[in-house]
Amino acid sequence: MTSQTAKVVLSLDAHAVDSLKDGVNFKKNPEDSKCYIIYKSEEGLRACKNQCKHQGGLFIKDIEDLDGKTVKCTKHNWKLNVSTMKYVNPPDSFMQDELEVEALEGGGLQLLELDPEDPWLEDPRETLELQPGEVQVTYLTHACMELQLGSCRFLFDPWLQGPAFAQGWWLLHEPPADWSDRLCGADLVYISHMHSDHLSYPTLKVLSERRPDMPIYVGDTSRPVFWYLERSEVKLTNINVVPFGTWQNVDEHLRYMILMDGVHPEMDTCIIVQYKGHMILNTVDCTSDFAGGASGFPMTFYGGKYTDSWKAQFVKNERKKLLNYKASLVKSLQPKVYCPFAGYFVEAHPSDRYIKETNTKNSAADLNALINKQAPEIKTWTPQPGAVLDLGLALRDPSDSRAVRAPPADTKVLKDNWDFGLYVNEQNSAIGADIFTYPEWIQFYYTWAGFDNYNLVVRVIETDDNFQPFPNGFDYLVDFSDLTFPAERPDREHSYLELKNRVGVMRWVVLNGISRDPDIYHHKLMACKVTYGMSSLCFNLF
Repeated sequence: MTSQTAKVVLSLDAHAVDSLKDGVNFKKNPEDSKCYIIYKSEEGLRACKNQCKHQGGLFIKDIEDLDGKTVKCTKHNWKLNVSTMKYVNPPDSFMQDELEVEALEGGGLQLLELDPEDPWLEDPRETLELQPGEVQVTYLTHACMELQLGSCRFLFDPWLQGPAFAQGWWLLHEPPADWSDRLCGADLVYISHMHSDHLSYPTLKVLSERRPDMPIYVGDTSRPVFWYLERSEVKLTNINVVPFGTWQNVDEHLRYMILMDGVHPEMDTCIIVQYKGHMILNTVDCTSDFAGGASGFPMTFYGGKYTDSWKAQFVKNERKKLLNYKASLVKSLQPKVYCPFAGYFVEAHPSDRYIKETNTKNSAADLNALINKQAPEIKTWTPQPGAVLDLGLALRDPSDSRAVRAPPADTKVLKDNWDFGLYVNEQNSAIGADIFTYPEWIQFYYTWAGFDNYNLVVRVIETDDNFQPFPNGFDYLVDFSDLTFPAERPDREHSYLELKNRVGVMRWVVLNGISRDPDIYHHKLMACKVTYGMSSLCFNLF
């Protein structure tokens, strides 16, 4: 079985992307003359081949469609609604296979075709009945779940102590008291990607001290998951890089498959675990989050239109759209059991109080309530630390109350102590590093980062935790058109940003990032919105 790959079938430059009109667009690849359909709406772009699933005919615009969403096949008049990728004539027939749309640096895009498209359908296995207690899922915290599958225990994305994203995120839920025993006693661990709410070095340090040879499995991403391992000084000796789209056999009944993300194939992955023919899909961060709040926008913006009332309305609208999208996605997948997880983080540090209060999020309970309304046949589970789902019982009778076992009565659910000093002091230790006594570090760092030829000028101001100027801190301009450091803003027309950076975080990033090749973290100066939030588990999906 060959690994899954992503093939570029069409590339558009920034000008071609800007020229896309709302609704249906037909685009031809000049190299092979193959045609593709791109649908543009407020929600983004969707794309597919210009090829009917019936007998391979070509689509043209449907002049009877006043909404501009439908195309018609020239062979037998089959109609496809490109906004949903559903065939509407004949109704209830097929779904069109979508292409992945990948945004490129500079404003262009690529259409990607995954090959094979559905590798999990290869080598099918007979579905056998599960006995009560045979497959159990225990929620620990955030994106960390423990799966007991027969005699094997599988652990996902262990972030169980310490912060993520410098000091920005902290665990909302208190992990079970025996979390370290569960982690070190697992048979194998899957880590989806490099973001620190999934790849937690404070957690892995505990693992390395007790069981450095733990089998850990990651996808074969072009941005290695463990790029920081050597510098972290965490000693793990059994990290396995797995090719995409191939079944990995664990025992007679258990296998798993790691899949690349269609939006960020260079970094993100998800996993399918199959036991006795039953499939568990862990989407991790490969679908749009519904909790929201992973980006700093608009909470960390100020001035102009960014008033508190504008931010509140924006956040409210975005969270509603996310919730509806996720419910619609789950309804279309039709799993037997669904569990939203990850997204259980909080801006707990006192210096982030404003962000915490402004950055309201959707809850897993809200999503499950909406799913129950739209698709009552799907059993939903809103987990708490230490709670257990018995998949054997849930599949036999979704209404069986024994299928979900609540955590012990004395379980502490929400964290109220994060040991801020232990981790923040470590970051702040970078402030006094020798390199920062010399202003030349500024030019060295930005030259190393390699972001240039962009008409943007940024003023960077080092601050304390309350965003007040740091005593004797640096305040400088960077002109990214030619990577110079002027004393004043240039006279030409240009984009301009002022960034206030907490001195401890900024200097810690400089010290700990400057040892690697500068190839991954400067896409438009990280000006794009990056989301890390809610993931989900779908049980017995296929």
